[in-house]
Amino acid sequence: MVPRLPGIIGCEMPDDRPLDDRKAAILRAVVQEYIETAQPVGSAHVTRAGNLGVSPATVRNEMAVLEREGYLVHPHTSAGRIPTDKGYRFFVDHMSAPGSLRPGQRLQVQEFFARAHGQLEQRLHDTTRLLSSLTHYAALVVAPPHEDATIRSVQLVSLGPRTALVVAVLSNGVVEKATLELDAQMGEARVAAAGAHLAAHVTSRTLVDDSAVPSSGDPATDQLVAAARQALTDSHGQDAAQVFVGGASQMAATFDAVETVREVLAILEQQYVLVSLLRQALGTEGLSVAIGVEHGVQSLAECSIIVAPYMVEGAPAGTVGVLGPTRMNYPEAMAAVAIVSQRLGRHLSDS
Repeated sequence: MVPRLPGIIGCEMPDDRPLDDRKAAILRAVVQEYIETAQPVGSAHVTRAGNLGVSPATVRNEMAVLEREGYLVHPHTSAGRIPTDKGYRFFVDHMSAPGSLRPGQRLQVQEFFARAHGQLEQRLHDTTRLLSSLTHYAALVVAPPHEDATIRSVQLVSLGPRTALVVAVLSNGVVEKATLELDAQMGEARVAAAGAHLAAHVTSRTLVDDSAVPSSGDPATDQLVAAARQALTDSHGQDAAQVFVGGASQMAATFDAVETVREVLAILEQQYVLVSLLRQALGTEGLSVAIGVEHGVQSLAECSIIVAPYMVEGAPAGTVGVLGPTRMNYPEAMAAVAIVSQRLGRHLSDS
């Protein structure tokens, strides 16, 4: 069974009595057909596709019961029905396992991570494009938080008489850079000395570790070291909760209503909303799925979110997810999120 997102604000589907096998088979057939065609599903199709061994009249009666119990709904006057959020939830909760990627898609993932390189930010941005190309939905990746990342290396470089650049490479792959505007002229020798002193005493610390650095014996050098540390702390605070988004245009194309498209795109531009949604998956095992209003954002009521944490060196580091319509291909999207989150974590652990 696939878990809901933990801690969701909003309503959960009520726990009704279990569906019998025939109703469950009919509901699965309706969901699968509607995902495939986006057209209301009639009893005739379910009778042919479901291999139920019963008449269309029996299927119609069972579909009417499913409608009364809130799993299906008539979208208009047609004879067909479509799933409700409760119907999708039943479908997802009773999947034995996520689907699987096609051989070509698996090869695409393998080749992507084999050649991924560069700064972490670029790799995470490229990962969203990979995931969006696999699912045709909007893909989102939350960068690893910096609080627990340690400094692998740090350099201080003179850019001019009153300007220097401090660069720190963190254990999670993030590269922090900040420019220092100095009150007095600093020669290259003093900048080099400050850089060496900085590296000797902050390597293996976190950016938020404010423990004192021993004096170098030269007040000007100590002042430069302090300025570099402050600049790194400030740059960390600016993007501590960074989320990368890819495939927004593909996501928009899945909706017919212009107003829905506008609302979805607006949410995709609000990093704090996306981070709060996706980070709720941290600490869980495997995939989590929020359908419709389960995620608590009313403007995304026609959307579902599939998320999974990715692990770096055995610890939760960030979140991978897709945002799509409630009529998404759940087995395929869940398979894509699962494999990309696993491969991304492995890739960052080996970096």
